[in-house]
Amino acid sequence: MSIWIIMIIIMVLSFIVQQMLQSRFNKYSKVGLPNGMSGAEVAMKMLHDHGIYDVKVVPTRGMLTDHFNPQTKTVALSEGVYASRSVAAAVAAHECGHAVQHALGYAPLKMRSALVPVVNFASNIVQWVLLAGVLLINVFPGLLWIGIILFATTTLFSFVTLPVEINASSRAIGWLTQTGITDSQTRPMAIDALKWAAYTYVIAALGSLATLLYYIGLARRD
Repeated sequence: MSIWIIMIIIMVLSFIVQQMLQSRFNKYSKVGLPNGMSGAEVAMKMLHDHGIYDVKVVPTRGMLTDHFNPQTKTVALSEGVYASRSVAAAVAAHECGHAVQHALGYAPLKMRSALVPVVNFASNIVQWVLLAGVLLINVFPGLLWIGIILFATTTLFSFVTLPVEINASSRAIGWLTQTGITDSQTRPMAIDALKWAAYTYVIAALGSLATLLYYIGLARRD
């Protein structure tokens, strides 16, 4: 199968997953949690239940912009999660799952954190190096390979991210179930929302791999 066909398929899948994720988020944002806790309250309770008291829960602008920052020790929750008292609060538990990983020294998270400076550097220049490598492939073929190596670090980062995200979701679901924050009606919704969120990382990793293989094929044809 042509690499172009694979990339088009991945682009279509990425669009579908994004639409499904937003659809699920909008739907479950209208279903309240049994105990009426907000996303911020859910996050604080999960942190404290795991003995974590040095991580702050703060609001951040945007939709689905939730994240955990180990440098500042903050769990940032988007506007639709921070104050929400709905199943959308499962996202807050997911982000706290990353805080738990950090506290426990979870190996894949440590590896991803170690890659961040390298990936940030590579991301800033990789497009220009690849472009120059393609344009100068007959004059300086080694430049394209330099771009490929830089891009490979971002692909590696995407795949290292997968177990980190899946594990965070597993921790979130396990805790939400044990504490009774979700019940038999809302638990499947929380699992479904986190499942679609995980799919976005899978598609991103596959897309990065397909792009990497494309440039490798281009360099080897020279």
